[in-house]
This record gives sequence, structure tokens and C-alpha cells, in this order.
Amino acid sequence: MTNPLGSVDKALLALEVLAPVGPDGLSLGEIARRLDVAKPTVHRTLASLAHRGYVQNDEGRYRLGPAAIALSTAYYAEENLPTLMRPALEAARDELHELVHLGAPAGADEVIYLDKVEPSRPLRVWSAVGRRIPAQTSALGRALRTGRSAEEVEENEPGIACVALPLLRNGNAFAAVSVTAPSERLDVDDRPRVLNVLATTLRTHLPPTITVPDPRADAPHHDRL
Repeated sequence: MTNPLGSVDKALLALEVLAPVGPDGLSLGEIARRLDVAKPTVHRTLASLAHRGYVQNDEGRYRLGPAAIALSTAYYAEENLPTLMRPALEAARDELHELVHLGAPAGADEVIYLDKVEPSRPLRVWSAVGRRIPAQTSALGRALRTGRSAEEVEENEPGIACVALPLLRNGNAFAAVSVTAPSERLDVDDRPRVLNVLATTLRTHLPPTITVPDPRADAPHHDRL
């Protein structure tokens, strides 16, 4: 009979191996070598973690999943992430004059709004702190999933577009910041500029333990309907 403590220990060690590698992940063989454990054993451990959402397998590359990120978000809530991020959100709002949200994973398939800063000009979009939205069809969710800049255009509300950047700790996305605006103001030509301004503004106000990726280094992830 398998020692339960041994199984738990292997699972925790696997998570510790994956934590610093970021969105690129590791192959099964790489994880097995780092753990010095046979590949079939590691495969079973990763399969159990993936079943619970703690690990994701993308084309043979394993990385932390939303459930693991959600645990880290709960931990960071003790330092009051919305309060910590409020100056950065307000600065982004003042630079871009658009609606800015802070979001974090809520389970495997949703994102929860942790904070919002509204612009002076009106915007017809409904959002509220504590509201949950689908991760798959939101810029916040895509940024959290990929660890890169993301966008969403009229997939949740007609006439509304959104871009987002993940917040990273040790290379792993644990929260994200988005800018929402009418699609005519946030068109395909303006989105790169908005992402660059957002990244520059956030870096100026973030503590050294939190980073954002360079949006110029990758094309935003989007699936326009």
C-alpha cells in the first residue's frame, strides 16, 4: 500500500519544482530528474494534481494551475492586495482615463474582481468588486492563464473591449490588471499603446516583489468572436 505521506510529499515537491519556472513549464522528464523520482511515479502525481487544478499540462509541458494560484492569492490577501495595488490602479486610471480592474483567480474557471477604479467619463459596463467572470472569455483570465498580455473584444458586452497584464511573483501570475473601454476607443491600433502605458505605470508603483511582463515581447492573446 502506498504511503499517504509519501504521496503528499511527492505532490508538494512537484509543486515546489514548478513554482519558479513560470508559464513555460517543464516536461515530465525534467520534473522526474529534478525530483530524482521515476517518470511513471511522477506522471501519477502530476495527474492527481492536474485533476484538482493544481497543475496544467499544455502539450507535454507542466506548470502551476489555477488552484495553486488561488492558494497563493489567498495567502497574499493577508497583506491586502487591493490596498497594496490601489496607488498603481489609480495611476493607470489617471494616465489612460479608462476603467481599471484588479482581478485574481477564483477556482479553475473564474476570475474575481478584487478592486476597480473608475474614470471621470462615463462607461456603460457593469462590474463590481466581488463579482466573478469567466476566465476563458475575459482578458483578466487569459492574462492569468498565459502569464502574458491579453485582450478581449466584445465577447462579454457589445461595444466593450479590454486589455490586461498579469502580475507576477517569481514568474508566476497570481493576479492581473485590466483596462476596459469602448471598443472604438480601444481599437486594434490603440491596444498596444494602452498595454505599454499600463505596464510602464504599474512598474513605477509596484513593490519589487511584483513584476509585469513586457507587452512588446509577445502578441496579446485573443479569440475574437
